[in-house]
Amino acid sequence: MQLPHTQVAVLEAASADEARTVDALADATDLPPETVTGAVFELEEAGLVAVTEAVDETISLTEEGTTYARDSLPETRFYRGALEAGADESPVEMGQVIGRANLEGPQVNIALSNYARKGYGQIDSGEVTADPDTDPDDDAEARALETLTASDGDAVAVEIADDVLEQLERRGLLERTESTVRAATLTEQGVTELMAGIESAETVGQVTPELLTSGDWQDAEFAEYNVEADAEVVDGGSVHILRQTAERVTDVLVGMGFQEMDGPHADADFWINDCLFMPQDHPARTHWDRFALERPTHIDDLPAALVERVERAHHEGVGDDGEGYNSPWDEEFARAIALRGHTTSLSARYLSGHEIGELEPPQRYFSVEKVYRNDTLDPTHLLEFFQIEGWVMAEDLSVRDLMGTFEEFYAQFGIHDIEFKPHYNPYTEPSFELFGTHPTTGELVEIGNSGIFREEMLEPLGVDCDVMAWGLALERLLMLMYGFEDIRDIHGTLCDLELLRETEVTY
Repeated sequence: MQLPHTQVAVLEAASADEARTVDALADATDLPPETVTGAVFELEEAGLVAVTEAVDETISLTEEGTTYARDSLPETRFYRGALEAGADESPVEMGQVIGRANLEGPQVNIALSNYARKGYGQIDSGEVTADPDTDPDDDAEARALETLTASDGDAVAVEIADDVLEQLERRGLLERTESTVRAATLTEQGVTELMAGIESAETVGQVTPELLTSGDWQDAEFAEYNVEADAEVVDGGSVHILRQTAERVTDVLVGMGFQEMDGPHADADFWINDCLFMPQDHPARTHWDRFALERPTHIDDLPAALVERVERAHHEGVGDDGEGYNSPWDEEFARAIALRGHTTSLSARYLSGHEIGELEPPQRYFSVEKVYRNDTLDPTHLLEFFQIEGWVMAEDLSVRDLMGTFEEFYAQFGIHDIEFKPHYNPYTEPSFELFGTHPTTGELVEIGNSGIFREEMLEPLGVDCDVMAWGLALERLLMLMYGFEDIRDIHGTLCDLELLRETEVTY
């Protein structure tokens, strides 16, 4: 019997008494593992070896996990600091405990979020109590980190409870990877053929320039190509599905006659909020809801005449029957710089004529840009996300025009069940929110906000016709298109790369 020399080498290295892995066969034959894998499948097809497969899990600590394995978990250090401060006898101020625990930065929040969860004690109104009967040395997560450090993550999954591993993985302290391990065992036929003697046949597995120029390819015996053999997986770069959707939104809006706006991500509160007739004492304008800049803190270049008109609108309102907010308005606060919470700041810049000069109706403008909000992270909220901003300037616009625009826009993405709900905005009247039905859960998902800009906003900007406007969430559009239930699967540090690679792009 004649076989290619790689198959002969693998066959001679295999055993009938025990299964030998591809890596073991590669070491014994001095052949690359991928070459051995191909030879094993070819020998299996010939009935000379039997192949088995098993999934091998490897567990490794992240850099943060290694740090905690060495220095203790933040919540453990917090507990010991609480004991030192006497929190096992009476409540102690949180700051005192943090100081004794020598915690700083993100570790403080990590300690606070896990302290009560593990039963170490309670935190109430800034005061800490500690349970004296708790033993931090008996912490299952801490013991798991020590075990993983000692064994380098080698086959230790059976020694650690699954719920502990899952918790450590959620905390980003360990990573679990799975790989398929293949092993080959000689069959009875394989043993018989080996005993009868197998000759090595010289075959060519790859056409080279030398073979072609010499003409030797005409007499060469080529190895058979096994289309069922595993090949090395190479993940090439591609455009992120979120960016693909953003580009498609741009194409749709340009096709509907819109022009694109752009502008600064960090801007004066004047453009972000004051021009939108949002009072300076509005809760959304506090430091809890915005990201301010440490340097520079304020902007100097603001159009003086526009600042005066906006301030007057806030104080007195617009028109004979208009009313302002009758609340303080500080130009210094208006000059403060922050990351924009919406791209309506771009609309204010363009409508005022400050960006590209005065605009005569009719006009249509849009942007698909990133915005920043101090929201609580959950499946539908992020600290930064993309907003689809848009507005139309024309005479005699109505809510019907706005609704019709949305129906036309979303129809381009196969979404035809848009619902509208009346809403309040400081800068639009009437206003309404948009909702779409999630294709997987069947629940209504808020996908945007819209309305007709109020006179109190438009008059200071020098606009004397109607302007309908909206801010739509790009990530929410993605959820309706592809069925994602958590936007963190496609955007941010918890992004599921495998999900993105396998998701079919729809058009």
